[in-house]
Amino acid sequence: MSVSTRSGFDAALGALGGVTFVDQWEARVAKVGGKVFCLLSDAAPHRMTLKCGENSFDILTALEGIDQAPYFAKRQWVSVTPGALPDDDLLAYAARSHAIVAAGLTKKLRTELGIA
Repeated sequence: MSVSTRSGFDAALGALGGVTFVDQWEARVAKVGGKVFCLLSDAAPHRMTLKCGENSFDILTALEGIDQAPYFAKRQWVSVTPGALPDDDLLAYAARSHAIVAAGLTKKLRTELGIA
């Protein structure tokens, strides 16, 4: 099942700890501890937006089909066109995005979510 579909997105990212989903900004939004870590746009092509580290940002945005995410004021958010990365790589970057955002949560909240 492709992570670029809503059902694949929910199944893959739902397996990560403490994840909730909401529909907002014309996208399916994955959050951890109430903070966004990944989005899948409603409109085709279903672009995925996620947070990455500084080195990954530079590498990813050099690839065709991957750009700095619009509407995200801070650097290190990328928007990925379907097919720009294999699903396994995209899932790994989504898991890393989850870890980056979760690391910014309080220890108490991480413990409550089971991701301490």
